[in-house]
Amino acid sequence: MKKETKAIRTQTERSKNREHSVPLYLTSSFVFDSAEHGRELFAEEVDGNIYSRFSNPNTSEFITKMCNLENAEDGFAFSSGMAAVFGTLAALLSSGDHVLSSRALFGSSHQILTQILPKWGIEYTYVDAKDQSDWEKEIKPNTKVLFIETPSNPGLELIDLEMAGNLCKKHNIILVVDNCFATPIIQNPIDFGADLVTHSATKYIDGQGRVIGGITVGRKDLIKDIRFFARQTGPSLSPFNAWILSKSLETLSVRMEKHSENALKLAEFLSNENEIDLVKYPFLSSHPQHDLATKQMKLGGGIITINIKGGFNRAQRFIDSVEMASITANLGDTRTIVTHPASTTHSKLSENERSLVGINSSTIRISVGLENVEDIKNDIQQAIERSK
Repeated sequence: MKKETKAIRTQTERSKNREHSVPLYLTSSFVFDSAEHGRELFAEEVDGNIYSRFSNPNTSEFITKMCNLENAEDGFAFSSGMAAVFGTLAALLSSGDHVLSSRALFGSSHQILTQILPKWGIEYTYVDAKDQSDWEKEIKPNTKVLFIETPSNPGLELIDLEMAGNLCKKHNIILVVDNCFATPIIQNPIDFGADLVTHSATKYIDGQGRVIGGITVGRKDLIKDIRFFARQTGPSLSPFNAWILSKSLETLSVRMEKHSENALKLAEFLSNENEIDLVKYPFLSSHPQHDLATKQMKLGGGIITINIKGGFNRAQRFIDSVEMASITANLGDTRTIVTHPASTTHSKLSENERSLVGINSSTIRISVGLENVEDIKNDIQQAIERSK
């Protein structure tokens, strides 16, 4: 079966009632057949559910579907995307290890690398996506993980996944890729050599702004370490949120096709707008890495980044002028969203750190929704005019 079919037809659990849609398993624990059965489960001699912090039929189905979509061997579902990023890095790294990372990262990922992991003696080095030929120079004897985000949030910088995969294989480094913006419908980093892939399932995987969730999938041996860490520390996904996310995967393919279609049309429209200094979108021919985008991505995704003329005050007026679009820090929703990264999602970065990843006071991130594209264009255009 093709991926779109697997996302719909994978159902790992049915009760004696033979539900067409998998039921909710809202239970904290599971009953053992006997004292010996309980011992066997805790000793991991047999498969089965013990406690919903460890596993749950709803969570297991969600993981199975995501593994199918990402061509992964195993996975663990987390309470949020940032729990997935932190849980993955914390499980793999020890004091004295070094992380090599792309500089263009989501704000909270930046804080984990620069503020939290160093408390435990874990080093990091940033490299620029555009200087990929120099990455090998930054590898140290203690480099254990290469952590990258492509396309990046919000600058839409791309990293050559094949290059990264070959580099990590050569130096025996674990390659971890945040695939949130692309989703497994548009891009599969494991096919290019990634060992692990993380997602904020809160974004496109849910797609309707309802629940928080995250997941890491990839090599079975590495997931074993991640599962051990998460089982003890508790950042697991709730059964209800797992049920929502598993159902959402059934429409992920058609949603991403429409998000990408609308985003490309809006990007082309804004490219002819005199009040916009810059429009970045991976499948726009003007994107500096357009060839790479079409090589490793099936579609351009649903995010556009623009720089509007007039600096901070103009950007604020533009955001305040939208009528249909939502003003929130989320993305990947059915509804179009506008965000000012410098004062919200990336506000904890210094001005210099933001400039290094393509964010300035006039930068606006547009998460293009599933509304009629003419309505989206009309709302953005009237906001541009009203903000002059």
